[in-house]
Amino acid sequence: MRVLITATALIAALFIGSANAQNKDMANKETAIFAGGCFWCVESDFDHVPGVLETVSGYIGGTSENPTYKDHGYAKHLEAVQITYDPAVISYETMLDIFWHSVDPTDGGGQFCDRGHSYTTAIFAQDAGQRKVAEASKAALQGMVKDAIVTPVRDAAAFWPAEEYHQNYHAKKPLRYKFYRSRCGRDRQVERLWGDMARLGIPKS
Repeated sequence: MRVLITATALIAALFIGSANAQNKDMANKETAIFAGGCFWCVESDFDHVPGVLETVSGYIGGTSENPTYKDHGYAKHLEAVQITYDPAVISYETMLDIFWHSVDPTDGGGQFCDRGHSYTTAIFAQDAGQRKVAEASKAALQGMVKDAIVTPVRDAAAFWPAEEYHQNYHAKKPLRYKFYRSRCGRDRQVERLWGDMARLGIPKS
């Protein structure tokens, strides 16, 4: 009986310790939500950034619930990526710098070959702290480009994950993804806009 009780107590202690460690890990994670045109590309860019733990493609900012790829545009959702990251490794300010230099924030009609509202850029702030940092980052950026920065900083709304076949598309369908990205002119336009700072902080894949 004593052995059984001891074993049971040990298992319980291990379970509690594991749960506490898991809760601690969760407490150390933060999220950012960026809309930067095609979510395949935003996801691919941030998947290569040290400190990023997870990326999820999805829809945000519209008027409907449970949007899908077929109907999200009708309800004014944007394609976006929810990024989970470790703030001990990378700051929100650095995440913003990487985002700005991987898109064209002066284009209010979409991004690159993808046109329309659902492909426009936006930063979705999770709280007042993120909004303050994002607004300051945007103001500092304005002096670096000739045209107006039109990317809005919006309050985060419900984020709806996209269909499974969209998740990690760059890894699932690498040839199709690379062909699409090249034909869309994303990297060429970013390089024209930002020069040596293009895709700042994104390691070459």
